Amino acid sequence: MGTPFKHGSAEEWTPSRIADLSLQDIRQLRDNAERLNEPALVGRCDEALKDGRSHAGRARRKSGGATKARRLIARIKAFEARGVFLQDARGSWGGVRKSDGAVVMALWADAIESVDGGCRYLLWAPNVGGSRPWSDKAAGKERFEHCKRAMELGRAEGLLVYGQALTTHLPEDRAHAVHGVDAETVLSFHVAQHGDEFWAEWGNKRISNG
Repeated sequence: MGTPFKHGSAEEWTPSRIADLSLQDIRQLRDNAERLNEPALVGRCDEALKDGRSHAGRARRKSGGATKARRLIARIKAFEARGVFLQDARGSWGGVRKSDGAVVMALWADAIESVDGGCRYLLWAPNVGGSRPWSDKAAGKERFEHCKRAMELGRAEGLLVYGQALTTHLPEDRAHAVHGVDAETVLSFHVAQHGDEFWAEWGNKRISNG
């Protein structure tokens, strides 16, 4: 987190700014606030710790500690930097690079799961009983086709999207806030089908834009 905040600047630590810290940094911020008698900031830190409301921190832990948002840029620009032009600038969460036919998909960083020493991410699942209406929308159907193509190719690339999700919607469908895409990190993964679901699976290896 760097140096502790100075007395009088506690109001600068908004809930969204606190959420961008790791849980360890939130605890340190809380200790500093308590020592400097800033009860309002202590309360905001307590709320963040209680809810586990640490976007960057959760993503780092789920991906084996290597995921860290650096310079965040708009989703469209992040895809263009990888040579992909989205079919639907507003709705698409993936595309095919014309130069080599590779599939590039955006992944919500907080939804990455750690399992068996690697990482996985649910790319697509059917809309059973209204559980995933996004899957039946144009962007969801596009993701389904991208998953099948990625399986045929054997590999795909992933871009990490950071923001604040809603409990009532998939982040691909609607989010409380989208902060941007990590401009410096690109995942390399394969797509596996488990039943009717498609998952991105990878280890801790990264491809960096440099």
